[in-house]
Formats: sequence, C-alpha cells, structure tokens
Amino acid sequence: MKRLRLIGCVILCGLAAGLHAADDNQVIFPGKGAAAAAPGAPAGDGMGSMSLYLGLALAAVGGWLVWRNRQGTPAGRDLRALAIDETRPLGNRQFLVVASYQNRKFLLGVCPGRIEMLAPLDGSAAPEKSRE
Repeated sequence: MKRLRLIGCVILCGLAAGLHAADDNQVIFPGKGAAAAAPGAPAGDGMGSMSLYLGLALAAVGGWLVWRNRQGTPAGRDLRALAIDETRPLGNRQFLVVASYQNRKFLLGVCPGRIEMLAPLDGSAAPEKSRE
C-alpha cells in the first residue's frame, strides 16, 4: 500500500513538472536575467500561480495522509489471521514467541536459521500466580 502511494506521488510530481514547462519565447541569459519577451507575447500566462496551487494541493493531500495514518492501526490490520502476541529474548538471538492463528496459540522457539513449534497453547493452561 505504501508503494502504491509513493508511485502515485511520483506520478503527480511528474505531471506538475510537465505542466510547468519553460516558455519557448523567453530566453534566459546567465548573469543578466531574462531577455525581453517576443513582441505580442502575453506578460504572464498564469503557469506560475497554477504550479503554486498544485504544489499546495499536493502538500495538503500528503499532510492529510500522514495525519490519517497516525491514528492507531491501519485499516485491515484487525482482519489478519496470524499475529505475534508476545516475545521474550533468551539471549544470543534466541527468542520464545507466542503466536496466534485463527484463535489458537502456539509457543515457538526461534533461533538463527530455525523456528520450532514447542507446544500448542490453550486458554485453560494459564499459569496461576502464587499468593504470598
């Protein structure tokens, strides 16, 4: 989804740059500024203000997307069947992982190059806390 947004932004920026093409009747000399336009050419064609408005619109859309995505979990995350509920490091890149899939939980052992299911977990086998 992020790649699609990035591609869309790149395409919109390319279109904005294409709309703001250089005027063929105006010659720019280094160090002296712009030469006088050809006789009969309009003084301003409004492309500068149009590109300004297009840039402001793109900035507003980008700001809205950032604001929308900072509010909690993205859409579709709650619909995933596989989730990592908890992890505990054991040292030297070894972990215990509790993963859930379709309302079932599994205890996994994870180390470099290997993942093993240690035990399926069920809700009734929760450890009891000692009262001291």
